[in-house]
Amino acid sequence: MATTPRTIASVHIAIAIAALVVFAGCSGGAAQPAGHSCARASECYQGLDAGALRGQVTCLTSLPGGYCSHTCTSDSDCCAVAGECPGGIREVCAPLESNAQTYCFVSCEAADIGAGADGGPDPSAYCGRIAGSGFTCRSTGGGAANKKFCGP
Repeated sequence: MATTPRTIASVHIAIAIAALVVFAGCSGGAAQPAGHSCARASECYQGLDAGALRGQVTCLTSLPGGYCSHTCTSDSDCCAVAGECPGGIREVCAPLESNAQTYCFVSCEAADIGAGADGGPDPSAYCGRIAGSGFTCRSTGGGAANKKFCGP
């Protein structure tokens, strides 16, 4: 395959776009919503005033790689602060593995992602795209309050 000025320009544009995506994803000014990996709570919701969130910020280390979240009492506590849920991502408030405490999780409930009988978005493909590779749509395991979330 011959290298042409057009091919070289296309490669340069692709590299520039990739650099912008990496920079935006790593920027300290960008909010780190629920679901980001963590080892401690201080790594979560960077770029937001954690005190403004409706609940206590936590890193759920029982999930592989850690899972940024905050406590909640209802779905309305999740995404209540501007910038908490970028791109229109919806979250649900649910207990994890039948614990009494409830947390905000990135939702993959059919109503939240537009999935339905018409064959709308596949929940696991949605999670992989929104939350990252290795994330699938799974149950919080919260008994009667069980909900579907994007988890590792």
